[in-house]
Amino acid sequence: MTSKSQLTSIINQCCDILRTDDGITGAWQYTEALSWILYLKFFEDKENERKAQAELNGDEYHPLIKKEYQWSVWTEPKKGKTGNDLTKWINESLIPYLASLKGTKEGDPRDIVAAIFKNVQNRVNSGFLLHQVIEKIQAIHFDVGEEAFALSHIYEDLLRNMGEGGGNAGEYYTPRPLIKTIVQLIDPKIGETIYDPACGTCGFLVQAHLYLESKAKTAEARKILNNKTFYGKEKTPLPYVLGLMNMTLHEVDYPRIAKENTLQTDIRQIDDRDKYNIILANPPFGGKEQELIQKNFPVESTATELLFLQHIEKSLKTDGRAAVVVPEGVLFQTNAAYQAVKKKLLTEANLHTVVSLPAGVFLPYSAVKTSVLFFDKTKTTKDVWFYEVKLLEDKKLTKKAGITEGHFAELLKLYKKRDNTERSWLVPLAKVLEAGCNLSAGHYNPHGPEEVELLEPEAYAQEIKGLLSQAMKSVDELISDLNPKK
Repeated sequence: MTSKSQLTSIINQCCDILRTDDGITGAWQYTEALSWILYLKFFEDKENERKAQAELNGDEYHPLIKKEYQWSVWTEPKKGKTGNDLTKWINESLIPYLASLKGTKEGDPRDIVAAIFKNVQNRVNSGFLLHQVIEKIQAIHFDVGEEAFALSHIYEDLLRNMGEGGGNAGEYYTPRPLIKTIVQLIDPKIGETIYDPACGTCGFLVQAHLYLESKAKTAEARKILNNKTFYGKEKTPLPYVLGLMNMTLHEVDYPRIAKENTLQTDIRQIDDRDKYNIILANPPFGGKEQELIQKNFPVESTATELLFLQHIEKSLKTDGRAAVVVPEGVLFQTNAAYQAVKKKLLTEANLHTVVSLPAGVFLPYSAVKTSVLFFDKTKTTKDVWFYEVKLLEDKKLTKKAGITEGHFAELLKLYKKRDNTERSWLVPLAKVLEAGCNLSAGHYNPHGPEEVELLEPEAYAQEIKGLLSQAMKSVDELISDLNPKK
């Protein structure tokens, strides 16, 4: 058996090899390449498991993919391909074939294979480097439980490192301590459906699975957990592929993740069949949506945050509960659109808790201060409990020293009690409505104004860069509108 340290070394060596390829330009590209290679080895090992189980039962097993496309055939050390022959075969034969697979029944693994490879592009130009990576991956055995479990955590670290690289990749990764805390507070149960409308690399869904795995005591419970629990949507190909891979490595046999833009759905058309018991989300913030998309919502807005909040509220079952990460601007802005969305959550749902996070949680991707809204559909709001997560030993968050589970220890103790403390306070609904639906925790702090947390200059520079980029995008859109193509 391969130890966790040996597995980590294998993955790191593979990344080092892929970084040297002239087709790879960043962390997200070598992560994508490593992901689909790992997946094919994983699929082969799982096929061997299925075959062994069939033979144990006295049944004949029929492989799910043709022999020439099976990992052990095309990677065979002596007869396998390498160099230009390997890249040509992967690009022109392997990927198109895998993308064309179609399952014959619900839960057929071929549907997941096809979903992944319809969105995969081999970016590695050198077949020799690919061959080196494949040789190293041969040492990993996904049919060994402890080894597969260790690798799932290593893969999560790989996704985290990709996110911490900043740029677009960070948009799809939420810090694990924050996700773990949110899942603990929501406390999902076996049999409940769990949905993330902007699932990225599936961090929330994976953590929910880890939380529930030990509670699935029977074969039927495990079947429900792996096949009928987790749902998500992601519109961008890369995180979609990484998310499917992440779920698969965590033993979710049939993750129901769709590649689509969640906001393209007219929420007026959502009925009970499209609703979920639990919704966990960190939707993209700072983005803009075109006018046609905005018409899918009762409250039209260019801000994606407001559109996602409307989608989530509408997609929640009558007794459902949700936790959503939002930028601070959503909380304190009181223009018509922001007020309308927040008032609906306050008066038609039970927006019971606002957890204010310290600045810097999403560094280096974003320096925007954020909070988490907790609401359910069990009743309407009576009061809102605000809690401010404080820094440990007054040490501000940085990209190298980020949020930890220790930051949330007190919150986990106080959440159900909803006590008034130096860090938390209960505010009647009437007072929140009177303040124009302002949901900023500091606005109601009975102990005086919240201290401003100053960040490193680099963090502010990153934020200014993001704002300027968005402003230039808006200018380009305006120019395009004023000068339509003839």
